[in-house]
Amino acid sequence: MIYTLILLFSVFSCNTEVPTQFSEEALNDTFVTLEGNNIAFKDILETHKGKTIVIDIWASWCKDCIKGMPKVKALQSEYKEAVYIFLSLDKSQNAWKKGIENYKVNGEHYFMQSGWKGAFGNFVNLDWIPRYMVINKTGNIELFKAVKADDDKLIEAIKK
Repeated sequence: MIYTLILLFSVFSCNTEVPTQFSEEALNDTFVTLEGNNIAFKDILETHKGKTIVIDIWASWCKDCIKGMPKVKALQSEYKEAVYIFLSLDKSQNAWKKGIENYKVNGEHYFMQSGWKGAFGNFVNLDWIPRYMVINKTGNIELFKAVKADDDKLIEAIKK
């Protein structure tokens, strides 16, 4: 009986391991810049090598995303040294750009042209937005998932 429990525990605990590195597929997924150019996710990260990066996956149609924006702005004013990258799941690039303007979202902006089920979305197991992630100064995923901008785990990950 004890061996069965140990076996079950080890099997199920392995399946919940949180990645600390992005997959090659996720790194190679392409996003659209505000200027309309394609850029690989790895190139976005490379631009900010050595810095803490806060990733906010959002959309202008998402009520929870908009409701969380004041909390994101509070993070930005408290932790100014971090880079804030916003990845949009808007239905169109036009809606995305209008959303940035309407909600005065400050940071770097990219449109997720591959959507929820693209290589990046699949890697992060995207099932809800807003979704927050933190990449630490060494380039590792410090926080894989938070859905609230005032989550203690998110704040602790930024502080590290």
